Amino acid sequence: MLAYDIEDFLQYCKGKGLAVKTLSSYEQTLRLMMLYMESENGITLTERITPGHIAAYITYIKERGKYTVTAVRAPANHNYPDRRRDYGKAVSPITINNYLRNMNAFFNWMVADGMLRKNPVQTRHFSKVERKQLEFVSDADFKRLLQCMDCSKFGEYRDSIIIQLLLDTGMRVGECFATQVIALNMAQRTIYLPAEITKGKSDRYAFFSEKAGKLLRRWLQYKDRYRDSEYLFCTNNGKQLGVSNFEANVRKYAKRAGLKDIHPHVFRNNFAKRFLMNGGDIYTLSRILGHSSVTVTEKAYLDLSVDDLRTQYQNHSPLQNMR
Repeated sequence: MLAYDIEDFLQYCKGKGLAVKTLSSYEQTLRLMMLYMESENGITLTERITPGHIAAYITYIKERGKYTVTAVRAPANHNYPDRRRDYGKAVSPITINNYLRNMNAFFNWMVADGMLRKNPVQTRHFSKVERKQLEFVSDADFKRLLQCMDCSKFGEYRDSIIIQLLLDTGMRVGECFATQVIALNMAQRTIYLPAEITKGKSDRYAFFSEKAGKLLRRWLQYKDRYRDSEYLFCTNNGKQLGVSNFEANVRKYAKRAGLKDIHPHVFRNNFAKRFLMNGGDIYTLSRILGHSSVTVTEKAYLDLSVDDLRTQYQNHSPLQNMR
C-alpha cells in the first residue's frame, strides 16, 4: 500500500537522523502525491504508479497553481491561502523540481529495498532551471548594515556579532544558533560542530579569524554580565535562538540600511565567494562548508562574474608573476 510505504520511508529517514525540515518536506510532498494518485487515478499501490502518472501529476500541480493543493481533506483551511496575493499563481520550476527530488528519493528507496522494480520518476520530468546568481554584499554595504544596528541593545549587539561570525566562518545559521560556549577554542580559533547540529550529520570544525576572536571575547564578557546561558548566542531568556526570528531581524536591519536582497544565508554565500576570490581552493572550501562532495560546492558557489574572473586572472597570471 502506498500509504504504508510512505510511512515506512519516513521512519527509515528518521532513523538515519535526517533533519526535521527534510522529513517535513518529504512528508508533505509524498502525502500530496498520494492524495492525487488515489483521487484522480484510484491508485493505492505504489507499484501501479508509472512515469505517465508522475508527468500527469506535475501537470496537475502546474495548472492548479500555488496553495490550491492540500493534503487535508476537510474543507476548512485555517491558513486561508486564498487570501494570499500569489494564491493560484504559477508554481516555479524550482519548486516542481524539489517535489520531484523528494519523490525520487522515495522511489529510489523502494527500488533499493526490493519493493519496486523501477523508479517512475524520470529525468524528463525535471524542468531546466536557469541558475540565479547568488547575492553578493559589497564591503560598503556590509558596513552600512552593521552601522545601522543599535549595539546598546542586547539583541542588536548580539545580531551584529552573529552576522560578522557568519561571514567569517561560513557556518549555517542553524549551526551557529545551536553552538554552545563550550564548543569554542579561542586559542586555536575553532568552533566544534558536533554531528547532531550539522546538516550533513557529521562532525566538523568552523574556523574564525583573529578579528572575529576579539569580537567574540568582548561579546562573551558582555553576555555573561546580563544572561546566564550555555549557548554562544541566546534569546533574552537565555534560550536557543530561532532561525525565523533572526531572519525577520535581518530583514529589519536591511530595510533600515536601505539594502535589498539581504537574508541570513547571504552571509554564507558571501563567505564562499570571498574565500575563492582571496585565493582559497574549492576542495578546502567544500570541507569548511560541510558539503558531502566538491560537486555540491561547485553547483552552489561557483558564481564568479567576468569582473571576478578578471581580478583572479590578474592575481595569478603566469607571466606577470614570473620572477
